[in-house]
Amino acid sequence: MLLKSNGDVIASDIEYAKSMFSQAKGLMFRSSVPDSYAMIFVLSSPKKISLHMLFVPFPLDVLFLNEEKRIVRTTYLRPWIGTGDSGEKVKYIIELPAGVISRSDLSVGDHVMFD
Repeated sequence: MLLKSNGDVIASDIEYAKSMFSQAKGLMFRSSVPDSYAMIFVLSSPKKISLHMLFVPFPLDVLFLNEEKRIVRTTYLRPWIGTGDSGEKVKYIIELPAGVISRSDLSVGDHVMFD
């Protein structure tokens, strides 16, 4: 589960991308993801990251988190052509269906929880 610090559920269907291959592939070649889905990228060490939407045909909301699992940046990525970057070093990236950030009232500085 992906939770806000107050216990509200952000996503219940979690997939982790820990290997270089799973991180490079991300959500490419999928036609959609469920509304309750989150892909959590766990980086080997904090670093600046750039994302692309090549071969991802649906929009995404993205959370960039520091080592304390606090949101340091959010972004919306358009299908196929969207790009985004962390702006600073991050340890975790969370890709969510478009609209989750506003529905869950997430913003920079918020703490999120996951295992």
